[in-house]
Amino acid sequence: MSTATGSVAAQPFNEDDGALSPWWIRAVVIVMILGFAGLILITALSYRNAPPIPARVVDPQGAFLFGSDDVGDGQAVFLRYGLMANGSIWGHGAYLGPDYSASALHRMGLVTAEAMAQERHRKAFGALDRSEAAAVQAETAVALKTNRYDEATGTLQFTDAQAAAFTAEISQWTSYFHDPSRNGGLKADLITDPAELRQFTAFVTWAAWASVAARPGEEHSYTNNFPYDPSVGNTPISGALLWSAISLMVLLAGIASVLLAFGKFDYLGWITRGHSVKPQMLPGRSSRGQNALVKFFVVVALLLLAQALVGGAVAHYRADPGGFYGFQLERIFPSNLMRTWHLQLAIFWIATAYVAAALFLGRSLRTDEPRWLTGCIHALFAAFAVVIFGSLLGEWAGIAQLLGPLWFWFGNQGWEYLELGRVWQILLVVGLFAWFALLWSLVRPSALAEPAAKPIVRMFMVAALAIPVFYIPAMLFGAKTNYTVVDTWRFWIIHLWVEGFFEFFATTVVALTFYQLGLTRRNVALRVIYLDAILYFLSGLMGTGHHWYFTGQTNVNMALSALFSALEVVPLTLLTLDAWDFVRTTRGDRDAAGKQMVIPHKWTFYFLMAVGFWNFVGAGIFGFLINLPIVSYYETGTLLTPNHGHAAMMGVFGMLAIALMVFVLRQTSRDEDWPGVEKYIRCAFWGTNVGLAMMVAMSLFPGGLLQVWDVLQNGYWHARSLDYIGSERSHMIEWLRMPGDVVFIVFGAVPLAIAALKSYLALGAQPEGCKLAPHHPA
Repeated sequence: MSTATGSVAAQPFNEDDGALSPWWIRAVVIVMILGFAGLILITALSYRNAPPIPARVVDPQGAFLFGSDDVGDGQAVFLRYGLMANGSIWGHGAYLGPDYSASALHRMGLVTAEAMAQERHRKAFGALDRSEAAAVQAETAVALKTNRYDEATGTLQFTDAQAAAFTAEISQWTSYFHDPSRNGGLKADLITDPAELRQFTAFVTWAAWASVAARPGEEHSYTNNFPYDPSVGNTPISGALLWSAISLMVLLAGIASVLLAFGKFDYLGWITRGHSVKPQMLPGRSSRGQNALVKFFVVVALLLLAQALVGGAVAHYRADPGGFYGFQLERIFPSNLMRTWHLQLAIFWIATAYVAAALFLGRSLRTDEPRWLTGCIHALFAAFAVVIFGSLLGEWAGIAQLLGPLWFWFGNQGWEYLELGRVWQILLVVGLFAWFALLWSLVRPSALAEPAAKPIVRMFMVAALAIPVFYIPAMLFGAKTNYTVVDTWRFWIIHLWVEGFFEFFATTVVALTFYQLGLTRRNVALRVIYLDAILYFLSGLMGTGHHWYFTGQTNVNMALSALFSALEVVPLTLLTLDAWDFVRTTRGDRDAAGKQMVIPHKWTFYFLMAVGFWNFVGAGIFGFLINLPIVSYYETGTLLTPNHGHAAMMGVFGMLAIALMVFVLRQTSRDEDWPGVEKYIRCAFWGTNVGLAMMVAMSLFPGGLLQVWDVLQNGYWHARSLDYIGSERSHMIEWLRMPGDVVFIVFGAVPLAIAALKSYLALGAQPEGCKLAPHHPA
């Protein structure tokens, strides 16, 4: 997200300052076409290259073990019970429990090694000397990497050891689901039905087989040898190191090219230098329709508070899964439900803030207010409330197994970040399209007060339309679709929707806000939008594939996505170029008498500065740290992932949502009411930022480094096992997160909720029919 803050004092802001070069928009279109072409190619290849699901899996004697229906039904069990909010498959999922595929693969290796030792040496594997053990280990790797799948008949033949491992896995998972203190806080005896346990074991065993069996024509597995487990022959492929090295070269070249452009063209950047900043939009004179939007931000603040409290509960499950201060919390709110709510609440409060802020800005672009606007806003609010609270309730009912066969439609789909039931997803898309239609009615060209604003508004509307359109891929798969195909579409939402089009939309919102405040000229705002679109989509479209390194894609994806995802750091680096001028902007200028002018939106600017800081640290530094293939190979699914996720999701999108909320609260508050609200905003600014920094510095980052070190020393399966997660050191690191959580909740989320409620209640004291104040000088 970029922030255009330049201004021109000598010329009216509503004057058309000429047309930009057509090559700006042409460059955006070219980048989008090429990026989507590559992304669609990789997505299409995922269907062809996904690990096959055998119709029949048999032992050497031909006895049936399980089939494709068992794998599909097992994946449905995995989803229906919310197990992706407990553990993970191929590193993707939650971190409260183990990586199911890595755990099953390692045990398959142990059983195979034991069988090899008995056959070759007639003694237990643990009793072998070093040379004998090394020989058995090598034979084990060969046996497991040999792909015995016959594509013509759809039959996969397991060895005797693999067949024995599958049978043993059923009792292993039966025991796992029994005790909440040993499974990360799941409900006791979560799965007891023998048929479901067998189906779940079939799914996990298939995932383990795909992790080690050699892809036809290659020496590495379908998952590019993920997870790291030398005992079964899984070590990094050469491409992981090669493409990591080349991506570093691409990163340096990208930074050099953009810095060269900034040095040559002084009109690039977020600050128009040499001009004074004079606020033009006066707070306290909002319209009736804009006032109706304040209740959205009350909900935003309350959802943020709820998400923070739920997040604290999730962290407690890692620190002490056996009890919640003497209370068995998992009986009512098991950890997988808490984790599901934590993610969904984040998406809901951030998206709600963006939706409401867009309508607020859209209303301010016209001089009159349509008579239907307030009623439509009330209806949209009701629709969002139904989807938000209905889906949260459905997720609880689904995980509690209260919906029967309707769990997928009204309950919890189970896919991480996309947990809400399919009916709620459909209603969400319908609601977002209704929001876009309402926004279009407000800012259509014939309704604009300033024709000069049309190019910015046009980009604003394109970005707004992308929000509902690019959520549609969430409905292109079902509970039994091949996991590789699902994960491909899933990250179209997680990465492309959130980190791509939400980022683009955020840029247009901020640029439009500053244009209306009189802080930037139109063409400065347009250049910011175009430049961001070029840089973000150049890297972000193809860069989506860095999530697919080890989920069944081939080296084609690893090569392309490694090179382009490295460029994601480039636009984030540019945030530092104008940092000091951005700070100066918040201080305003001096009037003719030499008195310092006060910027009425100081705290909006402060939160936007926080966006810039966390964008560079959370998305840039922490994101790049884990995006290199060779690092991602060892890191995926460790605490370094939520370290990046918290700093980027809350630090960037969350802080921007709060900035927009503060902007709206200030615009709708009279000067005499604002001091009583501002003190809570000030506290919330420091509370959210300091609390988030404490979470990262004291727990998530050091915990992630130690966990990656354990991967290197003992294998991925061990670092994700309950033996490691439940160790004294791991529990201590989780407890160290509590101070940051407390600061964030008590001094951040709570004051923000109070500020929103106070602003909403103060609106009742404002006179009816108040008109929007003029915000551009004559």
